[in-house]
Amino acid sequence: MKAVRFSRFGGPEVLELVDLPDPQPGPGEVRIRVRAAGVNASDWKKRQGLLDEGLPQTLGYEAAGVVDALGEGVADVAVGDRVFGFSGEGAAQAELAVLSCYAPIPRSLDFAGAAALPAAIETATRALDQLGVASGATLLVNGASGAIGSAAVQFAVARGARVIGIASAANHEYLRSLGAEPVAYGEGLVERVRALSPDGVDLALDVAGSGVLPELIELSGRPDHVVTISDFAGAQKYGVTFSRGDSGRALHVLGEIGELIEAGRFSLPVARTFPLAEVAEAQRAGEGGHVRGKIVLVADAGV
Repeated sequence: MKAVRFSRFGGPEVLELVDLPDPQPGPGEVRIRVRAAGVNASDWKKRQGLLDEGLPQTLGYEAAGVVDALGEGVADVAVGDRVFGFSGEGAAQAELAVLSCYAPIPRSLDFAGAAALPAAIETATRALDQLGVASGATLLVNGASGAIGSAAVQFAVARGARVIGIASAANHEYLRSLGAEPVAYGEGLVERVRALSPDGVDLALDVAGSGVLPELIELSGRPDHVVTISDFAGAQKYGVTFSRGDSGRALHVLGEIGELIEAGRFSLPVARTFPLAEVAEAQRAGEGGHVRGKIVLVADAGV
């Protein structure tokens, strides 16, 4: 099969499409013929040598496609079913991928839309679960218009929370459409939030990692009312929880998201799609920032 791989660290130019042996599913796993695979910040962090030291490395933790092989004990899907989920091996950007966690694709989604979901919805749900976001709470989300941020906004609204979202002015109308009250980044943030919520907020989620943890602590009252998914150094400095997958993942959301999508209560836009062979260009687009929604690699133009 063809798969994305790099054998040295560096810029997007180190990415190659190479021939690798077809993967085989283990117990409880399924193999899919990949129709679409999500692109995430972890991809270029791996490529730059910031996450794993070994070489060579493959890429891709989320994908959607058609089941073509079943591992031992798999009885909840059949060959030919449409599924989406996680590649535990980090090798989803390929013609074939083994999924260790998976669920049926919601009926109204195409493959690209399904491939955009796993990382964003798991990360957002995990963070909200850690914060204990529930009905009646006021949640502040820093970086509310990106894939993870907008997922967190919609999940929090679905739980009955009031959401205030920090984003650039260009994304304020988008946040309103998701049910959030927008405020702008930058100096005066605390005052802008207090203009909407004079007593501050109950909880805060930092998605953007833009150095505002002190402000989020001030607004929420305590460091343990704040979770960040992107500012590890700040979390250590200020006593804030840093959410990471190895502390327990919210995989239950894969099977739950379909109900929200079919009810019209959740959507995650696909910002751009690229053929698998143009993975370098896809990473350049994502690494440049300012993308609303997800970048997705597709198997062909018909996805």
